[in-house]
Amino acid sequence: MPLPPESGKKPHRPAWLKVRLPNSKGYFEIKRLAREKNLHTVCEEARCPNISECWGKRTATFMILGEVCTRACRFCAVKTGLPKEYDLDEPRRVAEAVKTLNIRHAVITSVDRDDLADQGAFLFAETIRQIRASQPETRIEVLTPDFHGSVDCLRTVLEASPDVFAHNVETVPRLYRTIRPGARFAWSTQLLAEVKRLSPRTVTKSSVMVGLGETREELLEVMKVLRSIQVNILTLGQYLQPTREHAPVERFYPPEEFSELKFLGESMGIPHVEAGPLVRSSYHAETQVVALTGSPVY
Repeated sequence: MPLPPESGKKPHRPAWLKVRLPNSKGYFEIKRLAREKNLHTVCEEARCPNISECWGKRTATFMILGEVCTRACRFCAVKTGLPKEYDLDEPRRVAEAVKTLNIRHAVITSVDRDDLADQGAFLFAETIRQIRASQPETRIEVLTPDFHGSVDCLRTVLEASPDVFAHNVETVPRLYRTIRPGARFAWSTQLLAEVKRLSPRTVTKSSVMVGLGETREELLEVMKVLRSIQVNILTLGQYLQPTREHAPVERFYPPEEFSELKFLGESMGIPHVEAGPLVRSSYHAETQVVALTGSPVY
């Protein structure tokens, strides 16, 4: 892989990272529905570059447990601070939105809620149950916090039987102290490993951002660790600095490097690797699972 830019020189955003402005009917429909039902989407809160494409296809990642996160990760645009008490009616409203949009593959994520005894695990489980009750044919993917590695929190979520359990390691262990100061790489990997122990048939998934200063060797080592704990799907995408206050981009990876990383990941035994400059954990989430299992959602 090419070396990072020289110290002090900020890399310029390349042409392959340009995205179109939102202008589709689906985009405005989801925006209206989210406002009407007082729901949040990580698409908006995290300033996802794929929002126009995904919302245009009537897909969205719903973010439960409010819009304020208890952690201050240096890559994330979600608000940080002391959250309000969570809304027990939120799962019902999410389920209504899933049904209204006729979503076949629903993705549910959340802010970190370190202020709660169960860190929000109950609300994840209740959201799964509400969607199952109103839209039983929908495949459900949860993208959870690390729960501080708590097996009890994990059991609460798994007992509601999500189809896909995702948790993102985000970056290499060396960068956790500066990029994810409230997290631990071991919490994340232990959580993913425990999913397979408790529920072997559940599809597991994780994601890594590149361009934060990691080395090739560190990135490949993380991929090997994820393979060793039987992660089924890995997504790799380019980190993009959301504001000047966030961590800077150390390097932009070209598309051909992502193709190489996909090849290397699958060669080492990860069943499905989705890699590209604009790939995010929930980007094409349904097609990732279909590619893995060969089973479409009807």
